[in-house]
Amino acid sequence: MDKLIITGGTRLDGEIRISGAKNSALPILAATLLADTPVTVCNLPHLHDITTMIELFGRMGVQPIIDEKLSVEVDASSIQTLVAPYELVKTMRASILVLGPMVARFGEAEVALPGGCAIGSRPVDLHIRGLEAMGAQIEVEGGYIKAKAPAGGLRGANFFFDIVSVTGTENIMMAAALANGRSVLENAAREPEVVDLANFLNAMGAQISGAGTDTITIDGVKRLGGGRYSVMPDRIETGTYLVAAAATGGRVKLKDTDATLLEAVLHKLEEAGAHIDTGKDWIELNMKGNRPRAVNVRTAPYPAFPTDMQAQFIALNAIAEGTGTVIETVFENRFMHVYEMNRMGAQILVEGNTAIVTGVPRLKGAPVMATDLRASASLVLAGLVAEGDTLIDRIYHIDRGYECIEEKLQLLGAKIRRVAG
Repeated sequence: MDKLIITGGTRLDGEIRISGAKNSALPILAATLLADTPVTVCNLPHLHDITTMIELFGRMGVQPIIDEKLSVEVDASSIQTLVAPYELVKTMRASILVLGPMVARFGEAEVALPGGCAIGSRPVDLHIRGLEAMGAQIEVEGGYIKAKAPAGGLRGANFFFDIVSVTGTENIMMAAALANGRSVLENAAREPEVVDLANFLNAMGAQISGAGTDTITIDGVKRLGGGRYSVMPDRIETGTYLVAAAATGGRVKLKDTDATLLEAVLHKLEEAGAHIDTGKDWIELNMKGNRPRAVNVRTAPYPAFPTDMQAQFIALNAIAEGTGTVIETVFENRFMHVYEMNRMGAQILVEGNTAIVTGVPRLKGAPVMATDLRASASLVLAGLVAEGDTLIDRIYHIDRGYECIEEKLQLLGAKIRRVAG
């Protein structure tokens, strides 16, 4: 099992390119199953989760064609089985996203209950209830969701999400794209990745309006055709490298990204003392050698501060001037990185869903273990500002969400390398 070794103390400085968004690419890949002609998806990040989704397609008889730039052409007409097996689904929760498209396009699906990061309960009941509202018959047995569309196909429906669910919104929106009649999704997720999926579906001929608000209207169409679409930039990767530069007192210019996707994060970085300039497709942050100031953060669904940036800001606060509180409202088990940081000399106290972080002048390098994707990123940030060497184990979590993280950090001057386990 690979590990990362980081020798801290280097002020980051340089320019890097931001990859396509994993959390946008995965639902868009799932949505290619809705098209009855080939469709090409561009700007895919080179990540383990993307590879897993492509492997899942292969198991179902769909053989994507991948070019050297990691654009993928998918022709779902070759599909042979409508089963998403447990051995693949267990490694990636996003596999549940093939459920809606398969039921809508082919009339049935059998998808294993998903696995993924251990960051708390993320139930799939909203996916099931949404499909049932459109007339699907669903049974959960033997660890699989078995769904069948009614004769004549899914029917448009009004559906209210009891809690805001990004993948739930995406799954039901994809199913509704081919349903008979109009569907209205209320209390829908507003994340940019939901908007990107809606734009992709509309590019294939869907009729979706309201994406980016809490009410999405979908008028079902008879068919969706192919086309070519480029995935949006990854706002969480963008935020992570901005925090890395801020924590080290450095400067970074990020290209092929979009500042409008993470306004809440940029606001908090400015509050921490960062100087930020933005353009159409770039963001530049400069700390001018200064130590950051502690900031208070409260996570909530978009457009509020994202839960996927919570761990990185705990790392920032750990070496900042003053004390900051970080309140997690989205997931109930997302402070596992705190205990590893405390082993590095951080002063973090967890009380329920709140982490109280008192900044210290510097952390000390130590062996630490990653527990989930964003926790892994926060430990990398902690290693960058620690004295001595930090050894991060179980970095397969990082590889699920960050493309070539050690290479990009090396371009910024970090002393970081990957070693075989």
